[in-house]
Amino acid sequence: MSGILSDLDMGEPQRRRPAWPNLPATKGLLVRHRSSGYVGKVRRFTATWVMIIDQDGREQTLRNERGAFSVDGKTVSLVAPPVPTEREQTKTASGSIAQPTEKARVARASRILVEGIHDAELVEKVWGDDLRIEGVVVEPLHGADDLDEIVQRFGPRPGRRLGILLDHLVNHSKESRIAATIDHPDVLITGHPYVDVWQAIRPRVLGIEVWPTIPKGQDWKTGICKEFGFHGPPGELWRHLLGRVNNYADLEPGLVGAVEQLIDFVTEPARL
Repeated sequence: MSGILSDLDMGEPQRRRPAWPNLPATKGLLVRHRSSGYVGKVRRFTATWVMIIDQDGREQTLRNERGAFSVDGKTVSLVAPPVPTEREQTKTASGSIAQPTEKARVARASRILVEGIHDAELVEKVWGDDLRIEGVVVEPLHGADDLDEIVQRFGPRPGRRLGILLDHLVNHSKESRIAATIDHPDVLITGHPYVDVWQAIRPRVLGIEVWPTIPKGQDWKTGICKEFGFHGPPGELWRHLLGRVNNYADLEPGLVGAVEQLIDFVTEPARL
């Protein structure tokens, strides 16, 4: 043995790794995440991540490791569900099963608003099929500074809900202060922690280890173009980045969960 851990367990018999039974992560399966205690139903599954939703509608995306979950008090390893029939195999980029017989429905009165055109394009790339089936329209805000006025002009009410996705929704950010001014039962604001929606694309998808850090005071997209060695306008670089995205697995869980929550909110049946 060699390496910095070579002095551990010296002279002790090698321990056999626990063998936990595999269990298909079917949608709706009630599971408990053993390390965090989080309990909810499976919503989405990949070999790396499991998204679950609790009884209050809150979502968590958790790392899928062997023995990481329990079902009915028994430790299990979640695995992919059985292969569906040929008709069911086609899925949308968001991971939902595509139904060839379903047509886009007439647009709902409810809407989802995102900060800019790049946010709208990314949502369309991954969730477009689902949104058309649900009849949900996504529109860019082109900035959130006038959000209160936009909400009032929209006139949210039961059956006419408004979902809003904000960039950089973290403590003490401008976006968090704006969001705090909106308080309406038919408006839901979610967001991701990234400076720009570009950062919601996982670095490995772009062949990098991490997104470059751009100093404060410098235009973020201009700085990213420089770090990437790209000399054209930022919009052209975005076309290239967006082209690398195939489905929700290419995005950070923080964005995936935020968008899914908004879709659920605006498609929920109107309260009586």
